[in-house]
Amino acid sequence: MDRVALFDVDGTLVDSNALHVVAWWEALRQGGHRVPTHAVHRAIGLPGEDLLEHLLGPDRDRSQDERLSGAHDTLYGTYFERLVAFDGAADLLRTLAGSGWKVVLVTSAKDRELDALRAALDADDVITATATADDVEQGKPAPDPIEHALSLVGGTADSAVFVGDSVWDMKAARSAGVVSVGLLCGGLPREDLAAAGAAAVYDDPADLLSRLGTGPLATERTGPTGPR
Repeated sequence: MDRVALFDVDGTLVDSNALHVVAWWEALRQGGHRVPTHAVHRAIGLPGEDLLEHLLGPDRDRSQDERLSGAHDTLYGTYFERLVAFDGAADLLRTLAGSGWKVVLVTSAKDRELDALRAALDADDVITATATADDVEQGKPAPDPIEHALSLVGGTADSAVFVGDSVWDMKAARSAGVVSVGLLCGGLPREDLAAAGAAAVYDDPADLLSRLGTGPLATERTGPTGPR
């Protein structure tokens, strides 16, 4: 069975989380909602509708959802040309692919946003498949995106490792029965990622790349080893 390396993109491979926070904060402000930026930051990684549910609650005026999401998309789109991959991100993917791993992106991004992220990452030559929130009924933290990603490449949970930067990533991996690795470059504390299920936590893609020989991505399946 081929080994599968599953990667979130925003905040994991591309330095985009702060831009999402600003875009969502401004979109919410325009809609008459005062939400602290720290709360928005912790919600990043959820699909748009789920993010609004998390921040505004189930009793919100849902007729605003499409307008709020559209405002975010427009605002975030102004930053596309400024998106930059984290140091070592593309090298990490190429190293894994060269070692026999199938590299699959698992993201809530879609359409032009995903195109911009992939352009910033510049590693399409080693990406086997991409799974988005639009492909499934429920996005992260449900296991659906990860399970769908595995189905695209004929992978299984016990042959896969998922790398992400949010608690939603870690929870989705745990629900899918996949070992997860957390990266701190998305801005969340190490303790939050570990508590959500991360088997190992690294600073960023470059740090993970430099320590591939000792963590979950070193072999087909390892226990919760690696830097904590």
